[in-house]
Amino acid sequence: MDVLLILCLSVPMLYSIYVLSKLLIMNRRGKSCYMVAYECFKPPEDTKLDTDSCTRIVMRNRNLGLEEYRFLLKTIVNSGIGENTYCPRIVLDGREECPTLKDIHDEIDEIMFQTLDNLFNNTGIAPSDVDILVVNVSLFSPSPSLTSRIVNRYKMRENVKSFNLSGMGCSASVVAIDLVQQLFKSYTNSIAVVVSTEDLGAHWYCGRDKMMMLSNCLFRSGGCSMLFTNKPSMKNRAILKLKHMQRTQYGADDEAYSCCIQVEDEQGHAGFRLTKSLVKSAALALTVNLQEMAPKILPLWERVRFFLVCVRKSIKKGETLRVLEILLGNKNKTKKGSLMNNVLGGGGLNFKAGIEHFCVHPGGRAVIDGVGKGMRLNEYDLEPARMALHRWGNTSAGGLWYVLGYMEAKKRLKKGDRILMISLGAGFKCNNCVWEVMKDLSDQNVWKDSIDSYPPASLANPFKDKYDWINDEDLSFVRFDYTKFSLG
Repeated sequence: MDVLLILCLSVPMLYSIYVLSKLLIMNRRGKSCYMVAYECFKPPEDTKLDTDSCTRIVMRNRNLGLEEYRFLLKTIVNSGIGENTYCPRIVLDGREECPTLKDIHDEIDEIMFQTLDNLFNNTGIAPSDVDILVVNVSLFSPSPSLTSRIVNRYKMRENVKSFNLSGMGCSASVVAIDLVQQLFKSYTNSIAVVVSTEDLGAHWYCGRDKMMMLSNCLFRSGGCSMLFTNKPSMKNRAILKLKHMQRTQYGADDEAYSCCIQVEDEQGHAGFRLTKSLVKSAALALTVNLQEMAPKILPLWERVRFFLVCVRKSIKKGETLRVLEILLGNKNKTKKGSLMNNVLGGGGLNFKAGIEHFCVHPGGRAVIDGVGKGMRLNEYDLEPARMALHRWGNTSAGGLWYVLGYMEAKKRLKKGDRILMISLGAGFKCNNCVWEVMKDLSDQNVWKDSIDSYPPASLANPFKDKYDWINDEDLSFVRFDYTKFSLG
């Protein structure tokens, strides 16, 4: 009798636990963020910026003296950028000093609509199926917004949730993905589109400030459109699953805030000033970010190893507590100095214990070198970022997806692999995320026409040989007559 009573009571209870567990699992699945596809922008071939074209653009600027010209060429030589990057038409046409509203719209429309057309065609998803739309752009903020422009072009539904982000710098696409992830918690069974575009022609610098010329040397045309979903029924179509997201805003530090900033020079020419503290600020922001992310992505044994190494090196007693805080995921701000070296340097954390691939922002050779050195990455790990920089240049917020495209085209990404995306941007911001590969990937995407030639035998820039005379100290007293200068 007692056994029968127990069975009668336990069956409903077990069934209730089963139903509750199923609901919790389904609810969690509904809040997952899956990437279904992405499409990078490939500019037209007639906008390619080779050595001679770049030199003509430099020489066209009558505000430059010989020293500025030398600085510009040396920067280009050392930038890691190759011969096949692209530039906005208005710059190639010589109209960068006075771009019209139509010029800027044309530049952005080409990026947005080419990538969106490909995205919808290749996935079979109709624009009317999109529930959430996010667009990020460096500066341009027209009215109606760029999201409204897309809604109008594709005749999207009247209840689509649209968001327009501007001024977020090179890490904007990760910011947009974080926004989508947060929205997915409220909107289940949804499809989201993120468009990462660039308005390079609108902020091309035409003055002679050395530190403001750097942006012209590094930035190139590019962008990307991405499709995300939290629908369980579309999980089998996903290529990536978002596992972790970590955003760090280091703008409270004055030096970091001003290391990459839009200003006007003494002559009133607007542009971006990149200061010498950029690499330092990037390292600090990255350290703070990884300090918080490490406990989420690294196995326990690696955290224990890190702690023992720190103890063995007899670190200061006051820092022992900080090491424990890192291992436990404490969110207090990291102090500058030796702790940054403990986290990323010497015997620091080995992120390869929890990550197979590193998608580093291709912001420049110095940025890639700095991240690689700090995280103890080898040339195989850094190759995708270096090749993306060489082939496409710094395409701002879209740069990460050209790096990912290289990994995919080289068939590096296998099911179950984890990818750490590292993005750095003005503000100063470091926004990183970890993806899990859902299936073996091998699409050649935007790299289709060039992947077989990468990596090249040499990354040397033709500027070095063709314009080596610019380093001749005997020319220091010379002032060019630009009207008579020939590129012959």
